[in-house]
Amino acid sequence: MLTSDAFSYVNILDRTLDASWKRQTAIANNIANVDTPGYKRQDVTFSNILKDEIEDIRFKNRDQAIRHADMDDLEGEVYTDAENFSYRIDKNNVDIDTENVELASEQLKYQAISTATSAEFQRFKTAASIQ
Repeated sequence: MLTSDAFSYVNILDRTLDASWKRQTAIANNIANVDTPGYKRQDVTFSNILKDEIEDIRFKNRDQAIRHADMDDLEGEVYTDAENFSYRIDKNNVDIDTENVELASEQLKYQAISTATSAEFQRFKTAASIQ
């Protein structure tokens, strides 16, 4: 993690990439266990954690909130989804079609966040070349 205020957005994007990667891993694990009796689907929550952190009412605007965000709090949390629910006889609650859609969606998010991170570094490069 970079420690200058200039890198606040990059640090947030970095944590978001980590959470997205963690979610892709959880979804891939769900797909791998689609036929495992009793397996309960896992997922990762991050967007609500990020939202709470950057919409902190103590700060005047989002830039201040991002600058003061507690990076230790910005980590994706794995949880068991619908632990007591199963529509299958074997008590597994993984739906392969849903998992495939979720994986494709998360991969697109990861690519978009990667692009945004690259754009942030390009802005730094542009600013450095102006000086």
